[in-house]
Amino acid sequence: MQYRTLGQTGLKVSALTMGTFTFGGRGDFGRAASQDVSDARLLVDTCIDNGINLFDTANMYSTGLSEEILGEVLEGRYDNILVTSKARMPIGDGPNDEGLSRWHLIRECERSLKRLRTDHIDIYYMHEWDGLTPVEETMEALDTLIQQGKIRYAGCSNYSAWHVMKSLAAAPRHSSRFATQQIHYTIEAREAEYELLPLSVDQGLGVLVWSPLAAGLLSGKHRRGAGPAEGSRQAAGWDEPPIRDTERLWNIVDVLVEIGEAHEVEAAQVALAWLLTRPAIASLVVGGRRVEQFERNFRAVDLVLSEDELTRLNDVSRLPLVYPYWHQHNFAQPRFSAADQALHADYADRYYGGDDPLV
Repeated sequence: MQYRTLGQTGLKVSALTMGTFTFGGRGDFGRAASQDVSDARLLVDTCIDNGINLFDTANMYSTGLSEEILGEVLEGRYDNILVTSKARMPIGDGPNDEGLSRWHLIRECERSLKRLRTDHIDIYYMHEWDGLTPVEETMEALDTLIQQGKIRYAGCSNYSAWHVMKSLAAAPRHSSRFATQQIHYTIEAREAEYELLPLSVDQGLGVLVWSPLAAGLLSGKHRRGAGPAEGSRQAAGWDEPPIRDTERLWNIVDVLVEIGEAHEVEAAQVALAWLLTRPAIASLVVGGRRVEQFERNFRAVDLVLSEDELTRLNDVSRLPLVYPYWHQHNFAQPRFSAADQALHADYADRYYGGDDPLV
């Protein structure tokens, strides 16, 4: 396993994180999978044996059952293991059962600690933006939790860039700033490159990626002209993430499959290996129903893609430069920073747009 530094912290995290989204399978989460304690123990043990040191969950996953299962499996083994959890999403019908208020965050953190059977959470993510709670209140609540030792680092998830920057500015001290953000980012969904990746480079945030295989759509099991793969989330009615251009998706999958065949791996491992080359990426959150799925994805960490293969992958998946980035690309390049290059490095010297963005 490869270990990477999380942003500007001193924390080392495994390049792959185990996601526990499927633990419990209560309610709509059963469409993804439904794993009990014995299933979870087998998968967690496999991940630990292969060097994974970071496990990701949330209070809303099966309304707390995911945390309960993970806590039972990890109890007594936390010395060398890191765990993340999240709060913000609705977990009940009460008026304070969602959001990022001080009241809600402190209550939910304490509930998560009990379910996880631990005295601290290593990374506590704000699961979604809350535009009704003053950002100062949220950041001060996180500072309280850090000072009390209940969380070690704070992070955000699914924020826009201005949400992140506003939150960073509102942190009462350096230790309570967001150290990381967890985002959706794949070779098919590259919108994060417009602002979230440059922001992460500039502000020193380590990026974790959720659903790096687009809920399995980039695994190679789903192909052009065929229906949802048997046993997949899509076959069970799962409709996230949105795919706005299916022809582009299948073009990307075709290239993933071709490169995978050349390396004797699956398309999934190529998609993960591509992500691990991107700026600010610290870890990819991967899930699975079977040990073999994890074992195959472990191979992505050691998969080295050639410059030609990276070019092919970038060419088939690159998004157009929207304003103001096309203008900056043509007139501001001599003064670009490393953060600017997180977006612009994959584009030609001049950007003309149109059907071919690299004329």
